Amino acid sequence: MSPRLAAFAVLTLALAASAQTATDPSLVFDKLEAMVPMRDGVKLQTHVYVPKQSKEKLPFLLMRTPYGFDADAKGFTRWLVKPWLQDLLRDGYIVVMQSVRGRFKSEGLFELERPPRDRTSSKAIDEGTDTWDTVDWLLAHVPNHNGRVGMLGASVPGRLVTMAMYEPHPAIKAFSPQAAPGDNFKGDDDYHGGALRAGVMAPFFFDMETSKEFGEFPVDRLDLYDFFLSLGSLAHLEERYFKGSVKSWKDFVAHPTYDAYWKSRAVASTLKSAPAPTLHVGGEYDQEDRRGPMATFQALEANDTKGFNHLVLGPWAHRTWRNDDGDHLGRLAFGSATAKFFRAEVQAPFFACALKDACTTTLPKALVFQTGSNVWQRLDAWPPKGTTEKSLYLRAGGLLSFEAPTAEGGGEADAWVSDPARPVPSQPRPVATPNLAPDAARDAWAESLATDQRFSDGRPDVRTWSTPPLAGDVTVAGEVTARLFFATTGADADLVVKLIDVEPELNKADPLLGGFEHLVCGEILRGRFRESFETPKPFTPGKAEAVNVDLLPRSHVFKKGHRIMVQVQSSWFPLYDRNPQTWVPNLLLAKDSDFVAQTHTVFRSKSRPSRVTFASP
Repeated sequence: MSPRLAAFAVLTLALAASAQTATDPSLVFDKLEAMVPMRDGVKLQTHVYVPKQSKEKLPFLLMRTPYGFDADAKGFTRWLVKPWLQDLLRDGYIVVMQSVRGRFKSEGLFELERPPRDRTSSKAIDEGTDTWDTVDWLLAHVPNHNGRVGMLGASVPGRLVTMAMYEPHPAIKAFSPQAAPGDNFKGDDDYHGGALRAGVMAPFFFDMETSKEFGEFPVDRLDLYDFFLSLGSLAHLEERYFKGSVKSWKDFVAHPTYDAYWKSRAVASTLKSAPAPTLHVGGEYDQEDRRGPMATFQALEANDTKGFNHLVLGPWAHRTWRNDDGDHLGRLAFGSATAKFFRAEVQAPFFACALKDACTTTLPKALVFQTGSNVWQRLDAWPPKGTTEKSLYLRAGGLLSFEAPTAEGGGEADAWVSDPARPVPSQPRPVATPNLAPDAARDAWAESLATDQRFSDGRPDVRTWSTPPLAGDVTVAGEVTARLFFATTGADADLVVKLIDVEPELNKADPLLGGFEHLVCGEILRGRFRESFETPKPFTPGKAEAVNVDLLPRSHVFKKGHRIMVQVQSSWFPLYDRNPQTWVPNLLLAKDSDFVAQTHTVFRSKSRPSRVTFASP
């Protein structure tokens, strides 16, 4: 047979298999169910899907998860038919799904974020040893494999991939941690800037730790904002809902600062190198783990002597590249099907090269989608090298300018009253609760960082500064940091800073985008941690201090005719817990009476030039 005919035959078989898989994966795969033994005797629920009638020896694609297999009526995982894996499956893989300890049918004790083990103890286990033992079992018990394994996972399953990199099994030849948290105190799932993501994590802990499958946090009203405001101090969660059954919450109460508990679990600072080709994947609108993929990628760069370490950043929310086309997010359009491109042109070739020696493309060090211009960038580093710093200064009258202020005096400042009884919402209300309106909650949450920010702009406790319409394009290409000269009448405060791209008022192509306030990046810092996450420090009432808020690296073009806007506020609720604004040693034990309205001030004088600084080409 000629090479062209052979290629055509392979393509025909692949398309036929894909069509069958889309309707019924049992027609394409044989399933093996096993309880795989670990070194300490605990057995883990494992499903192995082997393509029928495969004539070649295939690699394994291993996915470990606490979330179950999402099985159809025949017990086959639906991930075999969802878009995330389709381009991979056309190349041929043995797919392995495994429930971690204590979840679903797996034995043992579940720990949501198990730290790396103490290697001085031969009996110690962690997610890495469980991965090693699983790979050993697969190599010995599953026939017709080529001896290679690739690992894939997103969010918590992505962290499980990175955990397998500490003591890597030699058969694992490719890792892809996607949307994986890198440091859950500094800026991923649990906390951002030391502020607890209570509106998400409290229900999540309850759902994950009160059942081996999924519990349901009993929110009794549609609006999560109203629910958590009525709750009062988060101390009431334990007495009313958790009642000693949620281990993660007890750990959080016991570790309110960045101590050894958090540091031991921080992948970005404890994992030293990529042991095999590694593809970190993150979303620029990831409302949960935007920091993690970048931080872990950057940490591994120092020791990447073999060129294993790669990063992809796309215009996606948390994990949405798995199943969406990626041509839009909410009302934001990106000009192409970015997620389909990633799955077909990046993810599938990455694994095919590492696991099947079918190398057809060369990955750049970083593949980053530049929003605003809507183009993919192939970069030698992330953040990019060779940039310069530009600063936008807060000025009088709500003006944002590249010119630094020249005036002095006490009047060169903007103040607002931050009242914990009336916090700034993190999403347009009602913030739908997952147990009462799951579809609405899921969609609004995925689009939350792509939402028009006018829902909070104009509140008396949100301060706004804006440039005039730009005379030319302005490009952000790397680190973004707010440096605010700040004072408060209280002893603690949160600072939320948003960098926003404001569309022109008239948009013929999409009239509803007129004046749209597009959140380019935004972050929170709990003021007590302004100098150190290890050692919190109260503010001295009335004393101005310089406070830096890290908005994380970004690639974006503010187009000619758009305006650049900065918003500053002191609450972002219910996504983040309310700051009492009085001094409380442990905020998770605060009393309702500790929550007090305070006046906050940002200065914008010659000697106190508050600004947002960003890298630019």
